[in-house]
Amino acid sequence: MIIKNKKQLKRYKEVCDISTEILKQIKDYIATGKSTLDVDKYAEELCREYNVISAFQGVSVGNAPPYEHTTCISLNDTVVHGIPRENEKINSGDVVKVDFGIVKDGFYTDHCFTVGVEPISQEKKEFIINSRDAILAGVENTIAGNRIGDIGNAIESYVKEKNYSVAKEFVGHGIGKSLHEPPDVPAFGERGSGDILKKGLVICIEAQIINGSEEVYTCKDNWTVKTKERADACMFEYIVMADKREAKILTNTLDWSLFVN
Repeated sequence: MIIKNKKQLKRYKEVCDISTEILKQIKDYIATGKSTLDVDKYAEELCREYNVISAFQGVSVGNAPPYEHTTCISLNDTVVHGIPRENEKINSGDVVKVDFGIVKDGFYTDHCFTVGVEPISQEKKEFIINSRDAILAGVENTIAGNRIGDIGNAIESYVKEKNYSVAKEFVGHGIGKSLHEPPDVPAFGERGSGDILKKGLVICIEAQIINGSEEVYTCKDNWTVKTKERADACMFEYIVMADKREAKILTNTLDWSLFVN
C-alpha cells in the first residue's frame, strides 16, 4: 500500500496504534509457567475487547492447513510460525517471539517482538538486543529514493558483524489492504539493488536472526520452523512507511523492555 495523504495515514496509524497496544498487553502477560496457548487465548480476548479481527486466523501457506490461532509464538530454537500449545510452558531463560496482526476498517497489521524471560544469560540478552538493532538498521534505510536492497544489506551486514545469521527462507513484505502485498523485503541483499522505495510505501521490515547456522527445517505440522542446530532465534518486525527524510515506524515498540520476569 502507498499512503497518499495525511487523512489516509491518520486512519492507518489509528489501526496500527490499536495493534501495538494489544501487542504490548500480550508482552506484559508473558510469565514463567504460562503456556503459549494461554498467551494466545489472552490475545484472542483482547481482540474481542478492542473489536478487531485476527489477521492470522484462516491464513494458509503452501501445504499448511489454515492457521487456527491469533498469534504465532515461537520459543528458543523455533524460528517462526510457532503454534501455541497447552503443553508448551514458558520458562526462565526462554527467548519468546510473538508475531501478531489485526484487521480493522479494511486495514491489516503484522508485527513481532522478542523478549527474554529473566533470569536469562548475558549471551542471550546481547543476542536479543543486537537482533532488534539489526532490524532498526534496516528501518533507518527506509527512505524514499533508496532501494529495497539497501534495507536488506543494512540488516545482513549488522547480523554478520555480530556473527549471527539470517534465515533466508522468509522475507518482509508490503502491507495495508491485505496481509502480504508487494514488494518482498528480504533481510539480505546488495545495496543499490531492487525496487526504488516510493514515498508513502508501507512495508513490514522483519528478519529471523539465528545465533548460529542459517539452516532451518519445517516440522510435520507444516507451520513450525526450527533451527537445525537447535540454536536460539530472534524475530522483530515493524510496520514502516518510507518518507523523504526518515522512515516512519507505525508500530513503534522501541521503548519496550526486552526482558520480562
